[in-house]
Amino acid sequence: MQQDGRVRIVIWHGYLLGGTGSNVYTRQLAREWAREGHDVTVVCQEPHAERFDVGGARVVRPDVGGLLPVFVLDRYEGHQVRLLQDCSRDDLDPWVEANAAVVRDQLPADLLLCNHVLLGGAVGRATGAPYAVKAHGSELEYSMRGRPELEAWGREVLAGARAVFVGSVHIRGVLEEVCGPVERVHEVPPGVDVDEWRPRSREEALAALVEEARRDPPNPGSVNERLPDEGNAGRLAAFLATDQPLVVYFGKLLYNKGVHVLLEALRGLDARAVVVGFGDYRVELERLADPEHTLFTGPLEHRHLVHLLALAQACVVPSIFPEAFGMVAAEAAAAGCPPLVARHSGLAEVAEGLEVEYPSGFRDLASFRTGDADDLRAKLQRLLALDPSDRERIGEAARRAARERWSWKHVADRLLELGR
Repeated sequence: MQQDGRVRIVIWHGYLLGGTGSNVYTRQLAREWAREGHDVTVVCQEPHAERFDVGGARVVRPDVGGLLPVFVLDRYEGHQVRLLQDCSRDDLDPWVEANAAVVRDQLPADLLLCNHVLLGGAVGRATGAPYAVKAHGSELEYSMRGRPELEAWGREVLAGARAVFVGSVHIRGVLEEVCGPVERVHEVPPGVDVDEWRPRSREEALAALVEEARRDPPNPGSVNERLPDEGNAGRLAAFLATDQPLVVYFGKLLYNKGVHVLLEALRGLDARAVVVGFGDYRVELERLADPEHTLFTGPLEHRHLVHLLALAQACVVPSIFPEAFGMVAAEAAAAGCPPLVARHSGLAEVAEGLEVEYPSGFRDLASFRTGDADDLRAKLQRLLALDPSDRERIGEAARRAARERWSWKHVADRLLELGR
């Protein structure tokens, strides 16, 4: 630690810096710490770090020989992608050591934070240095649960951690179900950049969204699912030209994310929907959607989404599978766009935070019964029919919840305090 209070921080993350979930978590945390003047290095597999704002943090990419163990199958440029549970220890041990060797080159550090119990905890332990682990729901639910060898490996690496962080009470419970009793566990919800995600006027937001879409990299025929769809600038300008109420979904397009529930709920409502994201369920979702009232954009970045959310009357998080935390909902809340979430797991904790701030009589509009399209439709109908003054009150309350509970500064300070 330097005399002025600045510290050296190394974050290990085995994946990218864009998209959703732990990628965004890593990027935003690095940026917040770097902005506070700390010396931050991110060790990850992002091939285009120059595209992301990490506040001046260094980004180092280890050579892992092409293998990338994942929890959900996606395509990654230049990697042989395999599910973690389909890899043997003969595959994984050299991969862990290759990452640990690069991390050791960045040491010493006041804090070494490793994402995911596996394989982040394994990398941290292999460095021989003190380390903290951030557990995410993805590795626990998709890869480790019910697989005794991985569960035992998780117990081993957590036992050696200086601190273990979870994003919600729900994930703390999942962690103990999968790995058994764990010591030194701290609940620190993920964060939101409340300066970036903020209310904007319709005119400002629409113009800025279209301008950001014009800056998108070429994607002829929209063949690259990890880039925004071709022609989004014109498509968004035309689709958003009217004042018809707008509902937004953004996240992965997987069955477990429940987007099909949202599409069913929208039938018969006077509303449009913009569906943002990529995934193997997109084709089926496009088949289910009303093409006149639904626009699929492919994945968008925060530079787009901060403007899109400012145009929406609601952001729905319809996941039917347990979630560690409702990051999407927290971001929407910061933008003043009321989130409507499926009431389960970490999403229920976000709903509870919103309900504390919502005016009496509107608190039930924070959530709906999981998988229940009729309940979602009824809640959306009420939310979209609010008069302007009530809509403004709910939007202000949602932003207040985000600012007081989920700002990145609060998260970064808490992690640094507990992890050292």
